[in-house]
Order: sequence, then structure tokens, then C-alpha cells
Amino acid sequence: MKATLIKLHWLSSNLFGLDPQRLIRSIRGLPAFLNDRAAFRKAFAGEMKLKPCLHDRYEEGGATKSEYFWQDLLVARAIYQANPLKHVDIGSRVDGFVAHVASFRECEVFDVRPINTTVPGVIFRQADLMDQNSLPITDDDGYCDSLSCLHTLEHFGLGRYGDPINPQGYKLGLTNMSKLLRPGGTFYLSTPIGHERVEFNANWVFDPRSIVRCAEAQGLVLKQLTVITAANGAQQSEVDAESLAALALPNYQLGLFIFLKL
Repeated sequence: MKATLIKLHWLSSNLFGLDPQRLIRSIRGLPAFLNDRAAFRKAFAGEMKLKPCLHDRYEEGGATKSEYFWQDLLVARAIYQANPLKHVDIGSRVDGFVAHVASFRECEVFDVRPINTTVPGVIFRQADLMDQNSLPITDDDGYCDSLSCLHTLEHFGLGRYGDPINPQGYKLGLTNMSKLLRPGGTFYLSTPIGHERVEFNANWVFDPRSIVRCAEAQGLVLKQLTVITAANGAQQSEVDAESLAALALPNYQLGLFIFLKL
């Protein structure tokens, strides 16, 4: 039942712009708004127009339960501490993680969609990660020593962002990303994990073992796995076979994998 309600909320808010939770908070906030307006008007004689914001008083001071919040924070901090020579990001949110990194260092961003704004600290390249010919892959030495792909791999090959339809898209993408990374480099990857399936055309949810097997075939070794949920925040997981098998059972969590390129 809970999973069904979450899915209905996602559909209503993301597809149709209707957020039932915000609606309830706004209705709840209406009496306080009217009282506050009357009190302010009584003490203020200048021009005043109405632009009601009814729901904010019943929300937390910031969105600290979001999986995007945790992945962006944790990976940006890791990159700051590692201080790599060249960091490349693949398709992560420019208004989230990329902005975090660009605040303290230069990074390159590859995305299948264009970015038409000049952003300080960001070098942009439009590229399809499923097509090796659109990438700066020239030899076995790699292109960068640090690579991130946050909440992106699960979209490859589903056409959601104008990319070609390809059921093997995530495997091609992971293969090409490994070729970008130099030996000894670090790869930060986040993607939904749980009972493996395609939720067309939104995303894949991967059995974490599928990701690890695909990565290992490209010379990537799993060094750390963090599981992120709204209820528990970020929790580090063991990376043994039993733990990975257990993580394939829930319906949905976010897995933040850190791989080392051999």
C-alpha cells in the first residue's frame, strides 16, 4: 500500500503538477495567513500586494531527507578531500552536485542534452555515453582520474532524455565510463537498487549485483557502498555477497557505489 501511494504521489506531482501533500499544508496554513495579513496590515500603511505562501511554515528548514541531498553532499566532500587532477561528471544535476563541485574546483560535464549557459568552473561537452565515438577516448591511459555519475545511469537507453532506445544502454554507458577513467582513478556512481526491473521510461532499478558484475568486467573494484533512504539517510553497507543479495530484495533504495579502476 505504501509503495502504491508513493507511486501515485510521484505521478500526480511530476506528471500533472499536483502535489496532494502541499495542497493539504496550504489549506492548513490558510487561517494563519489571514490572521498574519490582518496583523501586518494594521501596522503597515504602505503598498501591499498578496502572494500567499501557505505551506512553508509546516515544512522543515531544508530538504535533508532527499537522496539527492545526501549523494551530492557525500560525493562533493569526497572529491574535495581527494583533490584529483581532473574530475569529469556524467549527467548529474547541474543545479545540485555539479554546482557543489564547481564551487571549489573546475570540473567537466558530459551530458546527452545541451547546456546553453556559461557556468563558472564548469566545462561542458555534449556527448552520448552509449556512443564511444562522442567521447574523448583515445588510448588505454584514460581521460581523467576522478569520475562521477549520480542518479543518471538508470536512464540510459530508455529515451527519456532523447537518447537512443537500447535495453543494453546502461552496460554500454558503464563500459565507456570505465574507459574514461585512468588506472588508479575513482568512480562515484549512484543509481536505484532493489528488485531489478525497468520502470519505462523513467528509470531502471538495478539488482546491485548487476552493477558490480558489469563494473568488475571493466576492471572496476567496489571499495565502498552507501545505501540512502528517506527514513535512514545515508548508511554504509558491507560489500560481501550476502549483503549485496539482501539489497536486491527491497523495492527501492539508492545505492552510492565507489569503485577503483585497476
